[in-house]
Amino acid sequence: MVDRTPLVGRGAELDRLDAVIEAVIEEAAGGGGGGPAVVDLTGPAGMGKSRLLTEACRRARARGVTVLRGRATEYERHIPFRLFTDAFADLDPDLLRGPLPDPAVAPVLYGTAAGAEPAPYAGATPHPGAAPYAGQDAAADRFAVHRATARLLTALAAPPPDPGPGPGSTPGGARRRPRGLLIALDDLHWADPASLELLDHLVRHPPRGAVALVVARRDRQTAPRPAAALARGVDTGAVLRLDLGPLDRRSCVEHLAPGEPPERAARLYASSGGNPLYFLALLQGADTGAGPAAPPTGGLSALLLDELTPLTGGQRRTAEAVAVLGDQATAPLLALTAQAPDPLLLDADLGVLADRDLLRPGPGGSWRLRHPVLRTVIYENTEHRRRRDMHRRAAAAPAGAGVSAAVRAHHVERALTGWDPTAAAALLEAAGEARTTAPASCAHWLGVVLAILPGTGEYTARRRELTLWRARALSVCGELRASRDLLLELLAQVDGADEDGGLRASAVTLCASLERHLGRYGAAVALLRRELARRPAPRPADALSLGLELGSSAPHALSYGEVREDVLRTYGLALRLRNGPAAAGAVTTAALGETYDGDPVKARGLADRASARLDALTDAELADLCEPLARLAWTEFYLDRYPEAERHADRGLALVRRVGPLHLLPHLLLCKAVVHMNSCRLGSALELCEEAEGIARGIGSDELLGLVTGNKAQILIAAMPPGDPLPLSVAEEAVALGGSRSSWWTSLAWCVLGFAALYSGDHRRARAAMLRAGRGPELSGLQPTLRPLFLEALVGAAVAAGDHVEAAAWVARAEADAVRLGLPSQRASALRSAGALLAARGEAGPAAERYARAAREAARAGATLWEAQALVIGSTLAGRAGDPRGAADRWRRGRALAQAGGSLLLTGLADLFPPGPAPVLAPG
Repeated sequence: MVDRTPLVGRGAELDRLDAVIEAVIEEAAGGGGGGPAVVDLTGPAGMGKSRLLTEACRRARARGVTVLRGRATEYERHIPFRLFTDAFADLDPDLLRGPLPDPAVAPVLYGTAAGAEPAPYAGATPHPGAAPYAGQDAAADRFAVHRATARLLTALAAPPPDPGPGPGSTPGGARRRPRGLLIALDDLHWADPASLELLDHLVRHPPRGAVALVVARRDRQTAPRPAAALARGVDTGAVLRLDLGPLDRRSCVEHLAPGEPPERAARLYASSGGNPLYFLALLQGADTGAGPAAPPTGGLSALLLDELTPLTGGQRRTAEAVAVLGDQATAPLLALTAQAPDPLLLDADLGVLADRDLLRPGPGGSWRLRHPVLRTVIYENTEHRRRRDMHRRAAAAPAGAGVSAAVRAHHVERALTGWDPTAAAALLEAAGEARTTAPASCAHWLGVVLAILPGTGEYTARRRELTLWRARALSVCGELRASRDLLLELLAQVDGADEDGGLRASAVTLCASLERHLGRYGAAVALLRRELARRPAPRPADALSLGLELGSSAPHALSYGEVREDVLRTYGLALRLRNGPAAAGAVTTAALGETYDGDPVKARGLADRASARLDALTDAELADLCEPLARLAWTEFYLDRYPEAERHADRGLALVRRVGPLHLLPHLLLCKAVVHMNSCRLGSALELCEEAEGIARGIGSDELLGLVTGNKAQILIAAMPPGDPLPLSVAEEAVALGGSRSSWWTSLAWCVLGFAALYSGDHRRARAAMLRAGRGPELSGLQPTLRPLFLEALVGAAVAAGDHVEAAAWVARAEADAVRLGLPSQRASALRSAGALLAARGEAGPAAERYARAAREAARAGATLWEAQALVIGSTLAGRAGDPRGAADRWRRGRALAQAGGSLLLTGLADLFPPGPAPVLAPG
């Protein structure tokens, strides 16, 4: 499509965009183009964003780059992935030959269930092997869709050459190989929530290879979350921001109105404020006589409406139908919507509208209005009953017309005047399709149904079911508070009688889970205890669900000893009901509780029982209760059972990715990440953390995000080179997310901040952070199972401050805890602390011996990272103690382990202090 509007006054911005295109081409050629992967083009309406985007796309295509361009639309904000589906409509179907990289990408490619008839603008046919993604049997969650899309974009950036002849073939017959991929997304401020989540993922995890993403948006109308994601990208250098301001007078007058008298052009410019769209509308009105040269009372809207004045009634109805249909405006749908019985007359009207530059052709035989502002003006000025009837006719389009359930639901919603069972069924169908891939749209359509559902008694049960369904959808898409508030309203209406089918207990359990994720542990525990104490008592099956959630929530607010009896009671109830998954859930809660409380002997026995129970259950049996796999994996990690922890985390990840709940994914990803960190696989550990972070941000829980960022900072300490500020900044974010709360994860965040501060050279801040984590010098807030590890930071801070007395006290505490725990990883921590103190006292020989023992204990646990650290630091001490051969051996082994595992911290320290005489190294 050729844009008829001239492009003026944007030379600097074009130069920046040309550089981005050049970087894509260089990357495609294997040259490593570098530079930002995302361009954020912002400016008010009419400032020329779309025109600049069109020119960038034209230049990219001219240089052989594959270009996909999509545009969000104002009135279709709940059609999932609408922005990206529109972009993929431009894709050459030949590039999708063969099976798709992942069936999960189907919602983005086609905007409808794979296997269903695609929308007419889809531009390609779904691969026959693609699995359905919609409804209750969905196999893909929205985060799987995000990852699959990123992989597809990477593949499209460098597809293999097609050996067959065709347009663009080389003399040898093969097609020219495309030189990278440019995705241009216009009017981002109108994008649907699913598209915005996908964009957020692509900004934080840019597709590998020669891919660039350019978005255009109105800054003030952009939702906070995508605006924040793009702002973060600017801070990290991943996003280039280009702000479009008003054109200068010379550009407007000389290039847009070259034949106008100077005084008249100057008045037009002053009236337009340098906005090119407004300037051209004023100019066109003056030239055609359809409007005055000075701005009319109605401003730009009045000028655009003046363009419709010469139209016949049929031509205006056609333009209004295009405004109603948006990018679905194909000739068959226009004929139905505008009630145009004569195809020839409709074609003639379309021709007139195109000649007047009101309409422009789109992909797949569709039509679009010239500018989104023009669409808004026409849509809003269409008589409301006629507009509603057009939506009603579009919603009634036959199945073969290519209208997906989501698009049909959009028209149904716009046509509603009251309760309509058929309309409600269409909305619920769309909600079901969007349940896993676009929960925000699911929640929206359920809300529409609830708003029209009659308030009479016969609909009471249905209203409650839909309310619970909507609360679940809201919780999944990150609206935790809205979901919690909706559940509280529901609970006020449900008396808990047996005939409710367990709905009240389900609502209470979900509400308590939300309170837990919102950090309101006390509220969660109180709600659950009240429900368990209700009379008549909850049914046994309901009491079991409530008890399991109590076991998950209470340890955050109370010590495990205070809830031990509740957990055992739930376990006994599960056994009586012969509910194997619930029994496994209760025993894993007990195992994790005893582990956290610092009783590894009890914990090992319970972990063995939990492992036997879970391993005996099939995935189908665990589908409704996946959380025990996460709890067991964390228990095994704390008990130095790394292979078992990773095995159960992997099983949990595979299961949760298929059936949910999605809020468990970060917990499982983090467990696997810390196993990889301790076993010195830092690259994969960071990748796992990045995935967990994306999910946590999507869910919208500060609790979950704080847990993720705390663990990420811990991994970054080891992964980044000495002195890098990133670990400290991420740890600070984790602490900020925790606020003033006191919980085990906020304690972890403060501990990580302590280590990050220590390695940044700030021993005072490190000491203060550790004491804040421990709730004072008694350290009652530190997890007993990991306390020797955390004490290392206090020892390091005291040594750095020259306070050997305090350091000795912390060492003694660490040694006593390590003996009591009997865990090799914690014995290694205590030995490293002792070695640091001895080194500070100048006792190099005994210090080197402690580090050698620490390396052996870490190796016993499989904690390769800590083994490498002990070897690297111990090598310097061995050299000072007169053992150059031993020093060289330790240095070589430690550095090799660190390099293989991606620890830039340890390789950097090893290179700073090679074998031979060197200063004694202590953290900080």
